[in-house]
Amino acid sequence: MSEPSFTWPRRLGLRAGEWVVVRSKEEILATLDARAELERMPFQPEMLAFCGQRLRVAKVAHKTCDTINKTGGRSVKDAVHLEAARCDGAAHGGCMADCMFFWKEAWLRRPDDTPGVAPASAACDDAALARSVVRPGEEGKVDPAWSCQTTALYDASGPLAWWDLRQYVRDVASGNHSAWHMTRLLIGGMYRRLVNVGVGYRVLVGLYNQFQKLRGGKPFPVGSGTIPDGKPTPLEVLDLKPGEWVEVKPAAEILSTITASGFNRGMRYDMEMAKYSGERFRVEKRVQRLINEQTGKMVPMKSACIQLENVYCRAECTPMRLGCPRASNTYWREIWLKRVDGPGQG
Repeated sequence: MSEPSFTWPRRLGLRAGEWVVVRSKEEILATLDARAELERMPFQPEMLAFCGQRLRVAKVAHKTCDTINKTGGRSVKDAVHLEAARCDGAAHGGCMADCMFFWKEAWLRRPDDTPGVAPASAACDDAALARSVVRPGEEGKVDPAWSCQTTALYDASGPLAWWDLRQYVRDVASGNHSAWHMTRLLIGGMYRRLVNVGVGYRVLVGLYNQFQKLRGGKPFPVGSGTIPDGKPTPLEVLDLKPGEWVEVKPAAEILSTITASGFNRGMRYDMEMAKYSGERFRVEKRVQRLINEQTGKMVPMKSACIQLENVYCRAECTPMRLGCPRASNTYWREIWLKRVDGPGQG
């Protein structure tokens, strides 16, 4: 496989909040191998729309979560997430996952930096970039296995143990989180581990909930679904439309609609979603199709799948991936929501 050849820096040492300019198509192609990848991270055709734009770094993507093999956290080299730069799925069969892109720093420059000079020929060209959206051997198939950053993320990242304290130091040093916020996350993580030991479970959860009630916080993110695995789960049809307001039901009500493993009609209710209970949000869209991260296959949504505005995984309580900057969208069954007239008071 031909290797890329370019002369500008691979590393910029970016921090959250900095402004950058996305390099030109020619510059970016010069960084890619014949599979349109740099250090196993794909560059997607949808990202070309941002070439030349001046954007701000939302988070430094030095780590991420493993949604493929479910191992927890993964380390990523020299990459960031940019504000307002999500995938529209146009080159991937109309996938509606709306994922945050990973931008290798070699694809960016600081606004005052001089643009690079791309070589006359590169290992990757327009045709290679177009082919890269499906897995090798899947070209021309009606239902191909797609290839994107999400499906390739395990190979484009390295192992990261949750107990490696260096990641949390970098969370603060990169500007992703304040020192106080990261300290709170770590204290909360240690407390949940203590609770999960099982000794004094009710007392510990009760103390947590009392403290949260005094400070106006959310109760302990605990509980499992009440429906046995393998049994059918209930359906509620609201026919929600983009722009409508909804309120997330209390966690206890949602637990009565999911299995012991946390699923309702194939969709998982994640503990990160519990923090949104009782809050009101506007419906952003109805998600019709998503690419499965593990298989690469497009999955049509048989039951309503709702995406809410500014509602995403904040990695504040899930074991092994605290502080993950990926901001993956969360998806909601209509039975977990109730229609309301507006945003409410306060």
